[in-house]
Amino acid sequence: MGIAAAFLMNDTLAIIGTPIVLLLAKQCRVPPKLMLLTLAFAITIGSVMSPIGNPQNVLIAINGNIANPFVTFFRFLLLPTMVNFSLAFILLRLFYKQDLKSCAIEHSEEPVKDRKLTLLSKVSLVLIAILVTAKIIIVFLNIPIDFRLTYIALIPAAPIIILSPRRVEIIKKIDWRTLVFFVAMFVLMESVWESGLFQSVITGLNLNITSVVAILMISALLSQLISNVPLVALYLPMLMNAGASTKELMALAAGSTVAGNLFILGAAGNIIIIQNGEKKYRKTITFLDFAKIGVILTAVNLLVYWLFLLVGA
Repeated sequence: MGIAAAFLMNDTLAIIGTPIVLLLAKQCRVPPKLMLLTLAFAITIGSVMSPIGNPQNVLIAINGNIANPFVTFFRFLLLPTMVNFSLAFILLRLFYKQDLKSCAIEHSEEPVKDRKLTLLSKVSLVLIAILVTAKIIIVFLNIPIDFRLTYIALIPAAPIIILSPRRVEIIKKIDWRTLVFFVAMFVLMESVWESGLFQSVITGLNLNITSVVAILMISALLSQLISNVPLVALYLPMLMNAGASTKELMALAAGSTVAGNLFILGAAGNIIIIQNGEKKYRKTITFLDFAKIGVILTAVNLLVYWLFLLVGA
């Protein structure tokens, strides 16, 4: 799930993954909260290393003048992300040592209810892989084609939206409220930027705003107050105006993303997992369940990214 979050967006994996991990919890007779926590931490960490892993990374990739976003994100963030996966596993084992047990997973193939939609979905996944590869090749070979990251999101959706007989039903089920929320949020953040309020707050901290340590700490802490996407929308222009390097932009991506592991409200994916677990399966995670591991994990994650970015990719 964590690796998949790098390409399918962390919030998408939160929706898809919740019933899967709860089924595994039932089969292996382990606490559901352990599996829900594992899913939450895994998709947050996994989404760090890709420009399309989460909304804030997309903002950085598009507005940060990064020539080859996939290669750049992987070069700076792949190895520390793998280390953080291991550390998350170790922490979860320590906290739930008595509840973990080995078990044989019973794989059951679910019946396909709509074969045409299944086929179109597979086509969309293949298109994502092809377009990501094409983006990397175009930049490497310096081919003069304006191939934007937004195309990688829009083109794979086309087979389903255009060819599926259920297109109207699918379009109606899109989370339009969330999309409107994001649009309104960007309008609000632009207003905050124009007011100069955020800039004055950051300047008042008397920190070198382009240092990797400052970026990681500011991103992690302020994300808890205004959420990670608005934080990036406000902080990114400051870094660009200050002449931040690619390494510093990667620090912003890492800090703002793993901030989601600090507390439940730090990432939308956490809320999605808890809401789905409560509404459909009557399983939940309390604030304390999350924080007692999340605080330690976030601190360790930030340290790992700092060390790797300090040494350089």
